Amino acid sequence: MTLIRIILAVLALSVASVSFAADEGPVYGPITISDQHLADFKFESKLLIIFADSPEDPDYRQQLALLEQDLPALERRNVVILTDADPAAKSAIRLELRPRGFGLVLIGLEGRIQLRKPTPWDVREITRSIDKAQ
Repeated sequence: MTLIRIILAVLALSVASVSFAADEGPVYGPITISDQHLADFKFESKLLIIFADSPEDPDYRQQLALLEQDLPALERRNVVILTDADPAAKSAIRLELRPRGFGLVLIGLEGRIQLRKPTPWDVREITRSIDKAQ
């Protein structure tokens, strides 16, 4: 009976620590754009924004798969990933950046566009671009 109590206590602590860790800082992504504005991230995080006309867009899906291969490299560079695959929602960021179809946009800490690409890029190419701009 005490072994079961110990296991339950350990599980409860691990769940509590995961919940606590999730509340400590920003989520690096991918996050779906909803009510965010570019100004919300200015001087806080760099942004990597992925646009598409549909979540089924092959370039969009490929880009997400490429990012998943090395998310920690982007997190180390304080990059938050935002996605917008719903043009009909007309998010504030989509209206401001006006993408056409698939697009990859990197925004620096100061809120300026550092990179725009019409094709998917791997994390290595993205991080080189970030490091070169610093």
